Amino acid sequence: MTSKSFEFNASNLEAWQKAAVKSAPGGDVSALNWKTPDGIVVKPLYTAEDTANLPYANTLPGFEPFLRGPQATMYAVRPWTIRQYAGFSTAEESNAFYRKALAAGGQGVSVAFDLATHRGYDSDHPRVEGDVGKAGVAIDSVEDMKILFNEIPLDKVSVSMTMNGAVLPVLAGYVVAAEEQGVSQDKLSGTIQNDILKEFMVRNTYIYPPEPSMKIIGDIIEYTAKNMPKFNSISISGYHMQEAGANQALEMAFTLADGKEYVKTAIAKGMDVDEFAGRLSFFWAVGMNFYLEIAKMRAARLLWCRIMKGFDAKNPKSLMLRTHSQTSGWSLTEQDPYNNVVRTTIEAMAAVFGGTQSLHTNSFDEAIALPTEFSSRIARNTQLIIQEETHITNVIDPWAGSYMMESLTQEMADKAWAIIEEVEAMGGMTKAVDSGWAKLKIEAAAAEKQARIDSGKDVIVGVNKYKLAKEDPIDTLSIDNVKVRDGQIERLKAIRASRDSAKVQAALDALTASAESGQGNLLELTIQAMRLRATVGEVSDAMEKAYGRHRADTQKVTGVYAAAYDSAEGWEQLQKEIAGFADQYGRRPRVMIAKLGQDGHDRGAKVVATAYADLGFDVDMGPLFQTPEECARQAIENDVHAVGVSTLAAGHKTLVPAIIAELKKQGADDIIVFVGGVIPRQDYEMLYDAGVKGIYGPGTPIPASAKDVLEQIKKAAA
Repeated sequence: MTSKSFEFNASNLEAWQKAAVKSAPGGDVSALNWKTPDGIVVKPLYTAEDTANLPYANTLPGFEPFLRGPQATMYAVRPWTIRQYAGFSTAEESNAFYRKALAAGGQGVSVAFDLATHRGYDSDHPRVEGDVGKAGVAIDSVEDMKILFNEIPLDKVSVSMTMNGAVLPVLAGYVVAAEEQGVSQDKLSGTIQNDILKEFMVRNTYIYPPEPSMKIIGDIIEYTAKNMPKFNSISISGYHMQEAGANQALEMAFTLADGKEYVKTAIAKGMDVDEFAGRLSFFWAVGMNFYLEIAKMRAARLLWCRIMKGFDAKNPKSLMLRTHSQTSGWSLTEQDPYNNVVRTTIEAMAAVFGGTQSLHTNSFDEAIALPTEFSSRIARNTQLIIQEETHITNVIDPWAGSYMMESLTQEMADKAWAIIEEVEAMGGMTKAVDSGWAKLKIEAAAAEKQARIDSGKDVIVGVNKYKLAKEDPIDTLSIDNVKVRDGQIERLKAIRASRDSAKVQAALDALTASAESGQGNLLELTIQAMRLRATVGEVSDAMEKAYGRHRADTQKVTGVYAAAYDSAEGWEQLQKEIAGFADQYGRRPRVMIAKLGQDGHDRGAKVVATAYADLGFDVDMGPLFQTPEECARQAIENDVHAVGVSTLAAGHKTLVPAIIAELKKQGADDIIVFVGGVIPRQDYEMLYDAGVKGIYGPGTPIPASAKDVLEQIKKAAA
């Protein structure tokens, strides 16, 4: 038989269609099409015709437009860097974890800071009582940084730091700790996230308003370009956008638009684009949409090359998009958690097939608590197995030439480019963020996704299908927040007692003056202050005097959840019950959705608020970063029936009992309190004993929680 028998032609395609009709639902082949959350239609069959007119299908890796990878040989010569993101409790405990991870095959350190540090507060600040050491490591000064990197040679080990709000004192503290280890700035390698626009959209660990925040970014790019040539001055992050609900096209478009804005900022400081652009890097989320994630990463390189050519960049390093990736935290489930090992493996494979330069794999227990050493080892070994056992690394861009993947890559690029052009028409990403438009686009996507899960349209194994009759408990890591905070406070007292206070104050005054005048480089001045043992909080306060502290609007989308839920069973009945409550009591049930402490992850809070409002509740959104006292006062003033606390950062054991106590103290213990988010089951009893009326962990359908809350409100009102 000759190869001619297998040539593709119209007759063959017609024969396939006739065969497919026999098994297609209702005899309609188009019913096999899959419409992605991005609005792209993925066909069940692709042929040579789908790639015939694609301009980049036959390009090579390591060459413009870098669609097939930024390096010519990719993993065939050197695999991606295994970089596990971690940090918890004290600098001592985190240091021990890093050293073990490096000894066991880790190839870089990736630091997670606690929320107090992110928001520029020292550990003794009254607003961070429940946050110190909980969702990351507590860092107050150079002394903490020196402990964090003790016996880790900073001239040999690259360090990635996820820091945006308090980026100046944290980066400066790292530089000074390295100096005192004997490592000069020019030998430091790694990345500082330094991506503040993303924070205003999703993660919310900002300190200052957008405009001065962009000035800080420009100063960091300028200083590192001159003094730290091996260090990446910014990691432009889509990860948190996808975690907050963005689909792949939105994540890619907004991230590249952010990058474009940062390039404009650096050029406005008088820098040549090729002077700094080669040290910009990116950070993608990789979720369970396997094909789309691979296509996204290939398309992003294509578009970044196009964007940088628009800035007249000439150095190939300025044109290539290099990225770190992390498997999704949002896709992890509390229910049947060992399924998460499989999910993380699939996501890791997508990151590798997409051509990532470094990768963090999440641990299976992170939907419940911080990862244990046991779960972290499995996560790290997932990467080692892919690198060492599968031979995947021997082929550069194995998806090249796939009719489906090449076509999908172009469709992803086109979809994202249309969004980027929409952003540009608004005047750029700073304006799109400032207006609230970008944030609402992501929140609408999040609400739609949650409705599809709650209604069963999107399957989550072990959550809304194939559920276990009985869930067995697993061991989780618990942090003694009080002990950590007490230790940090003692170290702060010792630092303040031993330093030259007059010199520290002069350095802090110089920072304030620079922020007010716009003269001088803020990172250079911060390094001087940190050498003198100024603290993270003091540096942040010095600039807050000039810039103020940003306060976000609490807008919410409406109608999206209800439209996607599509009147599934029980929805209309629940709406009738809520309307019946209003008839009986003269007003609708009123709930306040609150975020306490410094936890800015508000996807869950916004989705719940949207869904409850669509059901017929009156819904108030508390501002981010409330104290229990402030939350209780607002709840009383707004005359709510219930307060729902959304928690993702492990502060529930401190902050939830505190809000219950405050309501009682202020004479409003008739207001019920319910809690949702990441809460280990072993903490449920303690929370119920404290007076919580309902706990709704990950995977709880929102209508089910709403029905329970309504019943609790009825009991209290009776």
